[in-house]
Formats: sequence, structure tokens, C-alpha cells
Amino acid sequence: MLAVAEHLDTVNLPHDRGVIEGILDRSARSFSGELSGADLEFVFVLEDLAKKRIIGTSMIYAQHGTKRAPHIFFRVENDERYSVTIDRYMVHRTLRIGYNYNGPTEIGGLILLPEYRRTPHALGKTLSYVRFLFMRMHRPLFRNQVLSELLPPLEPDGTSRLWEALGRRFTGLTYQEADRLSKDNKEFINALFPDDPIHTELLPEDVQAIIGQVGEDTRAVEKMLRRIGFDYAEQIDPFDGGPHFIANTDDISVVRDARELEVKAGEGSGERKWAVLAAESSAAQFRAIGLRVALDGDGVALGDDARQRLGVEVGQKVWLSFG
Repeated sequence: MLAVAEHLDTVNLPHDRGVIEGILDRSARSFSGELSGADLEFVFVLEDLAKKRIIGTSMIYAQHGTKRAPHIFFRVENDERYSVTIDRYMVHRTLRIGYNYNGPTEIGGLILLPEYRRTPHALGKTLSYVRFLFMRMHRPLFRNQVLSELLPPLEPDGTSRLWEALGRRFTGLTYQEADRLSKDNKEFINALFPDDPIHTELLPEDVQAIIGQVGEDTRAVEKMLRRIGFDYAEQIDPFDGGPHFIANTDDISVVRDARELEVKAGEGSGERKWAVLAAESSAAQFRAIGLRVALDGDGVALGDDARQRLGVEVGQKVWLSFG
């Protein structure tokens, strides 16, 4: 898990052994039912079974934004002005700090090791979709909206041009210091950031250009999110300027179209379509795979290998959603 985190190293999944151990402990207690409500955090890992190696991760935060730790963002708004004297109409883009104390479910921590990307097995899609299938299987645990904060273009050293031009001037903190501190303590943002709108024209042009933009390595994620029902929320991260995408939970196609089916033996004779499938023998034993399957009447046909990986037998039930 630590080796995977090295490729992302964000506040959600930092390359820090102590933090990773804490994340895994909270996830284990979430799956077991020991935690509840806004404390629930689920970590999913993708394993290369042949090499017995974890090659990717994804996460769900049941609620991002509480009275104790609000969801903080910049609203991207337009300030319209018109002068009768000179017949001049102007539209100014502004950033206004916002707080949500009763926030949505958040997805994050999505990373797949580089050597496993762009393969025919749709591993990245499997890692992402498994979270939505889990939400459908345990719908009462999650909020009515789902948030995804996408990474913007960052500098080679991982810093943010927006933070250097804006956040650092208000807080005196480096991007990395502020990002890590905000994981557990957001009070400094409320105390030091201005409540009045900030006109983006006052920022350097190269900083204005990245506001709300998605980084090169994250464009595939944006495309996937839009395909299943997410839209840009006209909000950005106050640290790096990355865009926030949001969707109504029950309108996300993977959630909406998920169904529970009986496992049938064999490969089936119908059209084989890619799907993500999941099963659990108890609250603490959840497994999922992504593969092409065929429906067989009121069930789904699965071969020996697929059944073994899911830990199910013929006649048992699995959850399925086509991607």
C-alpha cells in the first residue's frame, strides 16, 4: 500500500507509513461495522494475484464536510458590471470561499501503478466503479450526492501555482504544509482566508489559466466521471485550483443500474459485456472483479476463475453493474 501511495502522495493517500497504517485501520473498522456515519472511510485495493502484489487503490469517505471538519472550497462565480457612461459591459470571474458543514460522500485515493495502465483489462475503471457498486450495496451509509476532487496541473515538484499566488500570501504556509494540515485541521483557512470575492484578473495569467482545469494524468478520470453522470460543480479546491465534480448518488449510472443476480455456471451464450461484479460473505469480506460477462436468464454466467476470485459458488448472489 505504501509503494502505491508513493505514486500519488496527496493528502488522501500520502507516502507516509504512519498515515497509511491509520487509513488501513480506519478502513478495517469501517468494513467491520465498528465505525458509523461520517467516520466511515473505505479503502479498496486491486491485487495482481499472480505476483501477490497490490497495484492500485481507491477510497470512499462516507461524508466529506461536518461541523467538526467542514468541506471547504472556492465558488467560481461571475461578477457582471455595466457602465452607462461609457457603455461598457464587463464580466469578471471571482473566487469566493465556501463551507459545507453537512457535506456529500467523497471518492478519492484513486491510483493505479503506471505499468498496469492502458491494458485491455480496464483495471482503472474497475478500481473506480467498485466504489459505486459498494455504495449501491450499502446505500444507507452514504449521502445523496457524491463529490470527486480532481487533480489540476501541478508543477514538477508537486506544488500549485494557484497556492503560490494566493493561498501562501494569506497563510504563510507552503502548499505541502497547508495540504497536510487541512486533513485534520481546517480552522486556519476560515481564520486567514478573506470572505470577500477575489477577482481572478488580479492573478498572473498562467494562474488564471489553470483554475478549474484537470491535469494531464487525470483527464481519463474526468471523462469517466462525466460518462457515468458527474458534472463540474463550479467549485475548485482552495489549495490547488483543481475542479470539483458532483453527482446525485442515485443518478450515477453504476449505482442506478446495479442489480443482484444469481450465479450460473459456464460462460453463457448471450452478448458478453464488460461489468464490475461484487460479492461479500460478511461485512468484512468484500471482493470485486471487472470482466466481460453474459447474462443467463435471471442470472449471470461465471466461469470457474471468476467464481473463485469472487469467492462465490453457483446459486449464490452477486451484485453487477455494466460500465
